[in-house]
Amino acid sequence: MKTLAHFVTDKSGATVVEYGLLASLISVALIVGLGGFSDSLLEVFDKISTAINGASS
Repeated sequence: MKTLAHFVTDKSGATVVEYGLLASLISVALIVGLGGFSDSLLEVFDKISTAINGASS
């Protein structure tokens, strides 16, 4: 019976769930934020690639 009482009053599982939710919210925010910049980022990489390929020719 002591084990059941300890399990009910233990709050460490809730902390793990909160950290998991926080990590998932941060991940979603990063994906959405980077999605908005993807076109600009691809453009920069294309310019860099063109410059590198031009320099080696």
